[in-house]
Amino acid sequence: MDETMLARLEQRLGYVFRDRSLLVTALTHASIADRRLVSNERLEFLGDAVLGLVACEHLFRWLPERLEGELTKVKSHVVSRQTCAEIAGELGLDECILLGKGMGPRSSLPQSVRAAVLEAVIGAIYLDGGLEAARALLLRALEPRVEQASRTGHQYNYKSVVQQSLTSLGMAPPMYMVLDEKGPDHAKCFEIAVVSGERRFRSCWGPSKKAAEQLAALEALRELGVMVPDESGLEVIRWPATKPKVNDRP
Repeated sequence: MDETMLARLEQRLGYVFRDRSLLVTALTHASIADRRLVSNERLEFLGDAVLGLVACEHLFRWLPERLEGELTKVKSHVVSRQTCAEIAGELGLDECILLGKGMGPRSSLPQSVRAAVLEAVIGAIYLDGGLEAARALLLRALEPRVEQASRTGHQYNYKSVVQQSLTSLGMAPPMYMVLDEKGPDHAKCFEIAVVSGERRFRSCWGPSKKAAEQLAALEALRELGVMVPDESGLEVIRWPATKPKVNDRP
């Protein structure tokens, strides 16, 4: 591979290799390698583990009040194949992959190939410069995505979004109906549903009226098709919503 191209790639990565052969291996797809053992597949395996470790540690420290389930959802999004492929494109890795003739044009490279080369480069940096060097590259790319993912589907004021959604759909403003309550006064739980005109959405229980209203609002957004899971399972807001039928009740 051309040394000038490698130098430009190192500049984009923000890391200069002591052993550039590791970088070349990371860029070598199995379609052009003499043997799969000399392709980037082993480095991809290592880089995937490094990526997971760095992402998990960052989430653990950055989101100290999140439970394991929430952390898992955010992590699944920020280390997904789609995200890795996007980062590979931003770094220009797809332009540098060494490919066999049967792989077709670079413009139509499968998402999996672009994601894999990023993981392989991470593995190569880890072997060449250690965990801190790999972490520095990853955090530059992941931090804005972690911030976005941690907000999307988790930090919204769902009641506010419901208000906006119903208005945009020409529906009646939301009312929060208390359907039931249970427990002693010091630990009472409430069942609340969002009501819009003749439409009543599925109810939710919460440890307080405020919490139950937020959960009921989230449920309404799901039924409206505003809050939907992406490919990694993380719930995100999607516009425009589809107006439900008045008699479309659970």
